[in-house]
Amino acid sequence: MNDRPTSRFRRAAAVIAGLAAASVALSGCLYALIPEQAEPRPSVTYPPDTEGVAAELLPYYGQTLVWTECGPGFDCTDVTAPLDWENPGGAEITLSVVRHQATGERLGSLLTNPGGPGSSGVEVVRDSLDFAVGADLIDAYDVIGFDPRGVGASTAVTCFDAADMDDYLYGIPSAPRGTAEWEAELLQRHKAFADACEANSDGILPYITTVNSARDMDLIRAVLGDKQLNYIGYSYGTFLGATYASLFPAKAGRLVLDGAIDPAVSGLDVGATQALGFESALRAYMQDCLDSGQCPFNGTVDEAMADLGALLASVDAEPLENGDGRMLGADSLMTGIIAALYSEESWSYLTQGLDEALQGDPSTAFVLADYYNSRENGTYVDNSGEAFRAYNCMDYPVEDDPAAEAAYEAKIAEGAPTIAPYWSGPDSCEVWPYPPTGTRGEIRAEGAGPILVVGTTNDPATPYAWSESLAAQLEEGVLITREGEGHTGYNKGNICVDEAVEDFFLQDVVPEDGLRC
Repeated sequence: MNDRPTSRFRRAAAVIAGLAAASVALSGCLYALIPEQAEPRPSVTYPPDTEGVAAELLPYYGQTLVWTECGPGFDCTDVTAPLDWENPGGAEITLSVVRHQATGERLGSLLTNPGGPGSSGVEVVRDSLDFAVGADLIDAYDVIGFDPRGVGASTAVTCFDAADMDDYLYGIPSAPRGTAEWEAELLQRHKAFADACEANSDGILPYITTVNSARDMDLIRAVLGDKQLNYIGYSYGTFLGATYASLFPAKAGRLVLDGAIDPAVSGLDVGATQALGFESALRAYMQDCLDSGQCPFNGTVDEAMADLGALLASVDAEPLENGDGRMLGADSLMTGIIAALYSEESWSYLTQGLDEALQGDPSTAFVLADYYNSRENGTYVDNSGEAFRAYNCMDYPVEDDPAAEAAYEAKIAEGAPTIAPYWSGPDSCEVWPYPPTGTRGEIRAEGAGPILVVGTTNDPATPYAWSESLAAQLEEGVLITREGEGHTGYNKGNICVDEAVEDFFLQDVVPEDGLRC
C-alpha cells in the first residue's frame, strides 16, 4: 500500500502508495469512507474482445466472466491469467475484480488503480466508491477495481506472520543508528523477510512486475468486453497506466494519471525527491500548526522544525512504550508523521500525536503508523507491505554507485534535514531472491492519443516535478495542475480539476495543456 520509511529503502523508498493508503481524511479512529449505494442493476456479462489476439492467448482473452454479488451494488469475479506472459502455457494466477455497474446511460468500463504498488483496488472501489471516482463517472461507467497480481485477493505475495511483521516494521535495532553494526542488523532483517517471501509465495516473485501487471490489465479490459481501456490511476497507478499505454497504444482509450511517478528517474533520485517532498509538506503543516494556536511547538517554522527534530532524536535514544508493549522509536514516529502528511485533513491528528509524544504517550503516533502499515488490532489486514517490496525489487534496477549514493545522501541532508536522519539505510532489495527485470526510462506511448496527467504543487509523495516530467515525455501528454497540498488532485474538492477530468471521460473533451486549478 505504501512506502515504509521505517525500513529506509534507498531504492525502494520510491513509489509511495497513494490514494488508498493515506489520502482519505482521518476520521474517528482513522480513515473511513463508506458510501451509500443505489439499488443494484441486474448483473450483465459482455462478450470478450478477442480481436487480433494470438492463438496461445485465446484461452485467457476468451474467458466468459461469472459475476457474483459481493455487496450492495457490487458484483465480483475472478480472471485467470498466465503467471508468465512470455510463456503462457505454464502456471496460472487469479486476478480478483469488483464492478459497480453504471447507474445511468453506460459508456463502458472504467478501470482504477489506487497506487502502491500493493494497494487493493477491490477494497477501494467496494468500500470507498465515491472517493475513488466522482458521482458523474459512477453514473456513466462500470467502475472497476482489481487487485494486481501479488496483491490482496488475487494470487498474492505472502511473507511474514503478524508477529514477525511487527518485529520487521516496528522493532528497535540494538546497534546505534548509522553504525556498521546497525546496517548489518537491518540487512539481516531484510534477508529474513525476503527469505520468508520466497518460501511462502509459491514461486510467483519473479513475475510480480509492473509490465506483467499492465498485461493483466489489458486482459481485464478484454474480458470485460471493452475495445479500449478507460483508466484512472493514482500515484504508482500512473506508472502502471503509462506502462500500459506504451505496451498497448492502440488499446489506450481515455487515460488519466493523477499524482505521477516519473518513469525516467532512478530509484535514488526517487528517494531523494520524495524526502524533499515530505520535508516541504512537513513545513507547510508546521506553519498551519503554529497559526492554529493549538500547536505543541512555538516560534518560527524553522524553530518548530528544530524542536520536532529534537523530539525524533529523543525517541530514537529512548523509545516510548505503548500500552500493547510496543516501543515507539524514531522510525515509527516518522512513519506516523508521513502518514498524516498525505492530506491536510489529517494534520490535526498529527498535532495530537506529536503533542502526546512530547508528553511520553505514543498511542496516537502508533495509530497513524499502524494505519500506514495496514495494521489493526495486532493483525495485518492486507499484504500491501509485502507486495510493495515485491514490485519495487523487481521494477527498479540495482544501483551500486558509491558516488551516486553519496550525492543522494547529501541532497537529502541539505534539502530535508528533519527527515534525513531517518530516511536512508540498507536497501532491502539487495537481498531479494531474484534480480530486477525492470528498466528506467522515458515513456512516450506513441500512438496512444491524449493522456491527462494531474499534478499537485505540494504533493509530498509524488512531487509535482514528476507530473511535469511525465506529461512532457508522453507523446500527447496534457498537464493539469492543482495548486495546493496533499497527495493527488482529482476528486479532492477542486472543481476545476474535477470538471476537466470528468469532461474528458464523459465527453472526450481534452483540456488545454497547462491548465492550472
